[in-house]
Amino acid sequence: MDFDFTDDHRAVQELCRDFAQKNIAPDIRERDSSQQFDPDLLKKMAELNILGICLPEKYGGAGMDYISLGLACEELEYADTSARVILSVHIGLNSLTLLAWGNKHQKEKYLIPQAKGEKIATFGLTEPNAGSDVVGIQSTAVRKGEKYILNGEKMWISLAAVADNFLIFAWTDLDKKKARDHSGISCFIVERNSKGVTTGHIHGKLGVRAGSTGWISMQDVEVPAENLVGKEGEGFGIAMFSLEQGRYTVAAGSTGLIKACIDACVRYSETRKTFQVPIKEHQLVKEMLANMYSGYEFARLLWLKAGWMRNVGLRSTRETSLAKWIACQEAEKAAADAVQVHGAYGFCDEYPVERYYRNAKGASIYEGTREIHKLMQADYLLNIREDKPRRCNLPPWPFGADV
Repeated sequence: MDFDFTDDHRAVQELCRDFAQKNIAPDIRERDSSQQFDPDLLKKMAELNILGICLPEKYGGAGMDYISLGLACEELEYADTSARVILSVHIGLNSLTLLAWGNKHQKEKYLIPQAKGEKIATFGLTEPNAGSDVVGIQSTAVRKGEKYILNGEKMWISLAAVADNFLIFAWTDLDKKKARDHSGISCFIVERNSKGVTTGHIHGKLGVRAGSTGWISMQDVEVPAENLVGKEGEGFGIAMFSLEQGRYTVAAGSTGLIKACIDACVRYSETRKTFQVPIKEHQLVKEMLANMYSGYEFARLLWLKAGWMRNVGLRSTRETSLAKWIACQEAEKAAADAVQVHGAYGFCDEYPVERYYRNAKGASIYEGTREIHKLMQADYLLNIREDKPRRCNLPPWPFGADV
């Protein structure tokens, strides 16, 4: 296996690193404090084709591979988690799902403008009383001729208040809803300008305060039947596929957060003195730095493996789950130790580590809690979950003309 990056990979790293340092880092402390999302980031990312980084050129994307998407997530989260979240929902949860499950008409109508950043996309599964328990959602879609009438509410949706297109999951079979049979759930493309769609912001979050998080309300929203993604009853499978792509971006992003913690602590430990010597000379500080680095390498190898599997067209559900769980776990540990290394200064926003600490916590909850991923890994070991080598729904890279 070749562990070296290509010239294209290095170019992606440099592009996203430069973008993040110029457009995110300078005012992130202020935006995090004021809980303000910067919509101009979307325009600037679109100009560099970051919003279509791993989508085929045929659909307006940059045509890069899935490793490139992970590297972009690393670099963006190094600056702030809120920037990586944009790629997680716009590309991971929405656009890659349309690439894999959408028909020709849907790809041309929705995927092309999304890949170009002309339209912003998000994903609506979670509800006020349903997160990991997907069959607990209450949203419904009742067919009336050539339309579906959608009703329901989605909660904790990133980019809800700024996105143009939503992937919405709702029950189309109400009898199966009563029986909690997930084969009664379907997936739809819903546009913001549809009558009956309203959205709003959520404030007061512990972390990712510079990001856009909100809710979506649907009151008798008419959706054309042609906006059904896949077939009726395939929504649960589509949602699980979407979450896998989102988890991949979270794993890569969390790895970038670990690197941010390491660099912050190395800088601080070289200048801060206690007992008349720089704290980098204290063994317990060295231990925390060593643990951060081991976690970084561990997490990076896991998401790189999952990305490689995508590139060659292999399904990586198990590998992505493990990468997401471990990367988020190591990011939490690294951020906690980073605060400890900074001592009292780590407890205020004068240094970025307190923001890293708050941001790291969210990743252990969204895209499948750490408990869900532990259960998944155990189920694979116990043969409760099937782990046969199967082709991935995503097209392998490089993308052919028949994508």
